[in-house]
Amino acid sequence: MAGEGGELTAILLKKTAEEGGENDKLDMKEKVWRESKKLWVVTAPAIFTRFSTSGVYLISQAFIGHLGPTELAAYSITLTVLLRFSNGILVSTLLLS
Repeated sequence: MAGEGGELTAILLKKTAEEGGENDKLDMKEKVWRESKKLWVVTAPAIFTRFSTSGVYLISQAFIGHLGPTELAAYSITLTVLLRFSNGILVSTLLLS
């Protein structure tokens, strides 16, 4: 939005205090609760993905263990190497960006 002086101003909060929007006069407990809800929207899928992936690896390893010790060792080494390699790539892309 352009102001009268030619400078640009933007409305960051869509709701005003009367409409139930965020306000500086909220107590600390309410601010922490709102921020916590926003964080859980982001972190809940990541936590679910981490647990489900670990569960799949655990079940796969248990079933491969029934085939034999050589197959179990091959799966364990392969999984460990691939996980470390992929995590290394992910971390390096995060650090370089």
